[in-house]
Amino acid sequence: MPEIVRADEWAPLVIRTDYTDDAAWGEIVVALARAVDGEREWEAAVHLVEDRRWEGVTGDEALAAAARDEELSVVFLADGVTMSSPLRPLLALDLGADDDEDLDPMYYQELIDSPPPREVRVVPDAVHMVHGNLQLANVDFSEFAEEAAADPDGVVREVTAASASSGSLPHPGP
Repeated sequence: MPEIVRADEWAPLVIRTDYTDDAAWGEIVVALARAVDGEREWEAAVHLVEDRRWEGVTGDEALAAAARDEELSVVFLADGVTMSSPLRPLLALDLGADDDEDLDPMYYQELIDSPPPREVRVVPDAVHMVHGNLQLANVDFSEFAEEAAADPDGVVREVTAASASSGSLPHPGP
């Protein structure tokens, strides 16, 4: 895989792996570029990788390539599901999942037997929130997986009223 060189650790990394629908990709790019609402608006910087050498790349292959960036906690793929679904949910892959590979079975057998989820679907409007919270270690990847499991479409969306009032899933601000 080509090397990924990012200039800004606060810019989510989105790799296009499906080239079947340029109009869908355009919608995703526009959604990712929108300024994020909050106490103040901030530029919604995103590191987009649009290179046909990535076409058809699997999640495992993308994880292996992205793992070279030690500051990266999550990578987002625009794959076939992303392009075909009206929600355009990107596949978020947890780069921290590999941290569990060398666990001692004497103490961590339950975690070894039931590893936490390492992927979840995220609508483009929630990519900055997911990325920022994982970069800041405010939220564990498994919490986003729980959020998606509770959603009727199985995706992470913007912060819901329930999660905002409970204090979980805070919105990052660089």
